Amino acid sequence: MEPIRVFVVDDHPLVRKGILKILSLEKEFEIVGEAGTGEEALRLIKEAKPDVILLDLNLPDITGIEVCRQIKKVYPEGRVIALTIYDDETHVIESVKAGVIGYLPKDVEPDTFIEAVKFAANGRSYFHPSIAGKVINDYERLCTSLEAGRKSRSLLTAREIEVLSLAAKGYTNKNIAKELFISEKTVKNHMTNIFRKLEVKDRTEAVVYAIRERLI
Repeated sequence: MEPIRVFVVDDHPLVRKGILKILSLEKEFEIVGEAGTGEEALRLIKEAKPDVILLDLNLPDITGIEVCRQIKKVYPEGRVIALTIYDDETHVIESVKAGVIGYLPKDVEPDTFIEAVKFAANGRSYFHPSIAGKVINDYERLCTSLEAGRKSRSLLTAREIEVLSLAAKGYTNKNIAKELFISEKTVKNHMTNIFRKLEVKDRTEAVVYAIRERLI
């Protein structure tokens, strides 16, 4: 089994070394790089090719949220977990929109930290319980803003519901393909059909609608 390749971004050397020490105790992890600034991280990550990027949101040169956006552009395969002292709704939601797959306060227990990295490596979202409620609240607001009265939708097929259920759990298209033993192209086709049938623009709206209407 291939080790989980991890890259750490934090501007405080002591914090960064502490994170690296925790990770080094686990045989499943391989540290492939570290950075103290956003610019340095963006320069090194594409070459390091990590599976998971642990990203401090409070960096001295570029905000962590902007770094995440840039990472998803130049290296979309990387799964980003935000590590931060911020737990306010604005930071949480903006981070999710930027592409993070996980969000952890810096004072979490090591076991929780390790579990989150493993979840992210498998394409699954991980939000600390103190954070998850803020994401749910935003989804609820999004639900109320979606157009009401969409009466004439075609029903989703059983396979489309399977795909949408896995998407709701944070699975990427690649991981959905592996889980269902189908090609990634087939997953993309299913997602396109789901968007069309539910009359939504993207994956987030599809998941929100499905939860609201109890399709999954």
